[in-house]
Amino acid sequence: MKNTLRQVFHSPKFVVGFVIFVAILLTMIIYPLFNPGNPLAQIGVGTFAKPGTYVSLYDATKAKTETFRLPDAEEKRLKASLSDEDRVAMVEWFTAAGVDMGDLDLQDTDALLDLWNANYDPSLRPKGMITARVNYFKRLNNALQELGGGDTIIIAEKDDASGELVESKKILNTDYVNVNAVTNVKTLPLGTDNFGRDVLKELVSAVGTSLLIGLIAGVVATSIGLVFGLLAGYVGGIVDDLIMFITNIFTVIPGFVLLILITYSIGQEQRGAAVVAAVIGLTSWTWTTRSVRSQVISLRNRDHVNLSKLSGHSLIRIVLTDILPYIASYVVMAFILQVSSGILAEAQLSLLGLGPRTTITPTLGLMMNWAMLYSAHTNGSWWAYFPVILTITLISFSLNLMNTGLDQVFNPALRD
Repeated sequence: MKNTLRQVFHSPKFVVGFVIFVAILLTMIIYPLFNPGNPLAQIGVGTFAKPGTYVSLYDATKAKTETFRLPDAEEKRLKASLSDEDRVAMVEWFTAAGVDMGDLDLQDTDALLDLWNANYDPSLRPKGMITARVNYFKRLNNALQELGGGDTIIIAEKDDASGELVESKKILNTDYVNVNAVTNVKTLPLGTDNFGRDVLKELVSAVGTSLLIGLIAGVVATSIGLVFGLLAGYVGGIVDDLIMFITNIFTVIPGFVLLILITYSIGQEQRGAAVVAAVIGLTSWTWTTRSVRSQVISLRNRDHVNLSKLSGHSLIRIVLTDILPYIASYVVMAFILQVSSGILAEAQLSLLGLGPRTTITPTLGLMMNWAMLYSAHTNGSWWAYFPVILTITLISFSLNLMNTGLDQVFNPALRD
């Protein structure tokens, strides 16, 4: 056993796949300790908040301020206030008003504002420009003038006696607050999803559920395939014919189509993670059966097996002690592939809306389904789906890499 493990961990491919898989498992275990709670809890009212650190504006106004005069602060404010749409609109006005723009760069904020301040006239109405567009440019100009010239924001509170708003605080453009002095700060490395939920927290929980689904599916599929393969390969005769007849029927029917029909017939309320995993396992055992059967046929007439037969050992003992140990490595490799296939099958089902029920726990497939339904891929909210795709890829890659490493160790034809 020690020698076998030594050989396995001397395989570079297995080690790389194992390290990636263990890193995913450790993240799944450790991260909830630092960020506990329900992964489906809605923390945001809006949808698809961008990744970053969010500070309570209410608490920030009450925190102690320090004065800093940063040389590029005003330039950054102006640059951030001008969206790409506003920049294109300013060029539209220049063109309509006949202003010579030369080699103007839209991303050169200073040059764009200098040209705007030098040429924009609120009373001018370029030929062919409708009133709504003229008013848009007036609002844009007012916003730029306020941003460029305003240096104070006044906070007013309602007076209990008079009911009027009374100035309570002035915030200067040179006032800064230490983030550690703000009471409520929330860091969202992957932002929020369409329901305002923490994507990273949801993703870590989804990895655990998807791995559980893959493990259950792998156990079910490998167990069925192993039992049928052992019986068909060792017993032979009518038992072999019957098992292969059933196997061929399931092989002819497309497995994913059968999986869709079964999960659809179960119904949404009954489709828990374990049920979906069991269904995946029940529809993906055929190739394991055929492979195990071919391995057993090559072993059943070996000398040690014939000796056990002559000694009067039972069928179960012969299979368990004289055949199974010789194909154990192959069974482990089949199990790893079944786990990977189970995770991918769940993702495919959930994308079609046939995965586990959505109100209990997230899965990687369900996260992809939610992102697709709310058009995250079209509105630029990459953090709602790309980390999920990357995670599925890493899990499948690590499992297949481990399988390839084991195959190189135990398959004589692939040894160096």
